[in-house]
Amino acid sequence: MRLVVARCQVDYAGRLTAHLPLATRVLMIKADGSVLVHSDGGSYKPLNWMSPPCTVVEGTTDEGTPEWVVTSPKTDDTLRILLAEVLHDSSHDLGVDPGLQKDGVEKHLQELLADHPATLAPGLTLVRREFPTAIGPVDLLCRDADGRTVAVEIKRRGEIDGVEQLTRYLELLNRDPLLTAKGPVQGMFAAQLIKPQARVLAEDRGITCALVDYDALRGLDDPESRLF
Repeated sequence: MRLVVARCQVDYAGRLTAHLPLATRVLMIKADGSVLVHSDGGSYKPLNWMSPPCTVVEGTTDEGTPEWVVTSPKTDDTLRILLAEVLHDSSHDLGVDPGLQKDGVEKHLQELLADHPATLAPGLTLVRREFPTAIGPVDLLCRDADGRTVAVEIKRRGEIDGVEQLTRYLELLNRDPLLTAKGPVQGMFAAQLIKPQARVLAEDRGITCALVDYDALRGLDDPESRLF
């Protein structure tokens, strides 16, 4: 991973346009090919980014200012970063990440859904839990009733970040001819609660959303004991 702290201006052009005026920010170029722009606020979310795979070309403007031009081979989107002043520039080999170790309800949800995948969709069967990819494990790899591969990402609260994570998994999985023999790998975003913005983004990308009833999965929600 390369980390650069710089006073920079960032412009994104493509499906939408966005402009970040000159300010000090952290630029990250990750081994998976993604480029992220962070500020000292806004929690963990980048201000702007380019998803992998993408290409970074370093050059200078006509005025001699260092410039990064980041492009995607799949779209016409461009991320242009003007570096007015570089305060820090370093590279670090982070090695292979073992993946997120889930705790509590989220981990239990994964275990329960692995045992009962058909609760997400009729005919869905489990291939493997924690299916490995170059950027981390997919929670559940399944097959639907038509034999197509389905990647399932499980969250307690379904937010935009989870949809982005599943999108990156799908980009990698769809490069594997063994997984796409029956057609493109399908995505399913499963959570106890899915925020409206996350649902809109998921559906726009062809990802199915599934609400999970944790109590029902645990057998605590017995329909016969309800008054209504």
